[in-house]
Amino acid sequence: MTDNVIRTSGLTRDFKAGRGEAVRAVDDLSLEVPAGVVFGFLGPNAAGKTTTIHLLLGLLEPTAGGAEVLGFDVRTRADAVRERSGALLEHSGLYERLSAEDNLEFYGRVWRLVPGERRARVQELLSHFGLWDRRKESVATWSRGMKQKLAVARALLHRPSLIFLDEPTAGLDPVAAAALRDDLATLVAREGVTVFLTTHNLVEAEKLCGLVGVIRKGRLQALGHPDQLRAGTGGTQVEVVGRNFNGDLVALLRARPEVASAEIRNGRLVMELREGAGVAELTSLLVRAGAEVEEVRKGKASLEEVFLAMMEEEKK
Repeated sequence: MTDNVIRTSGLTRDFKAGRGEAVRAVDDLSLEVPAGVVFGFLGPNAAGKTTTIHLLLGLLEPTAGGAEVLGFDVRTRADAVRERSGALLEHSGLYERLSAEDNLEFYGRVWRLVPGERRARVQELLSHFGLWDRRKESVATWSRGMKQKLAVARALLHRPSLIFLDEPTAGLDPVAAAALRDDLATLVAREGVTVFLTTHNLVEAEKLCGLVGVIRKGRLQALGHPDQLRAGTGGTQVEVVGRNFNGDLVALLRARPEVASAEIRNGRLVMELREGAGVAELTSLLVRAGAEVEEVRKGKASLEEVFLAMMEEEKK
């Protein structure tokens, strides 16, 4: 197997729409995902994220281009890719009338795990996700968060080299999402599995992912470590806490060449400064203009802000 678990070259997929027209869901996608990372694939709805996963698993044929996953061509060896991968896609794959233990026992047999290994693996995963004490309960009685943990355990059961997780925390409350995220991070680090993760949760991507790709309308917009994407903005975010912020003050800041943007957000003044801009002079300007400055916080834009900026640029 190569160092890159996933490699795509010009990967493209069209679908037929009304009146025989073609809709391009994935457009000339070329990327490489190295082994052992959590790769975050980010984009708005209908960006092509789920279609890309289906192409990588060989569930869809590319219209053009190609992909290798785990060293196998997805056009000719999709069966080998699926044998060595785990996936949690649109549906959990759980049988809710069965207990958690019986669900994993069933899938362990599907994957032909020998009895001793199967029982040990089921106990290991259920214990890791905090579900062992409730293993005999019907899954139908469980919360959505518990079901998602079990679904991730199902995807990891046969010790795959690569797992695909399509919006695994979607619909979970913040506590359940954070718990699943922490459990997943620990397990991935321990087992060395590569993860291809799609998510709308930019905080989640920032915490989990060592590599991020941003896709819009089927085209790759950016690829790199979250720190690289943040650094790519080139500037600095400044948050000013205080009073007497108003529209005139914002307009004054926006007229300055070193200020890329300025707005009042939740009662605080937030500015994006261009590369090399200083904060001291702007702070003095605010005070002279009548603002009461209590605190100035400086830092790089978050991944969420970088993502939103990319989406806005595409609209222009």
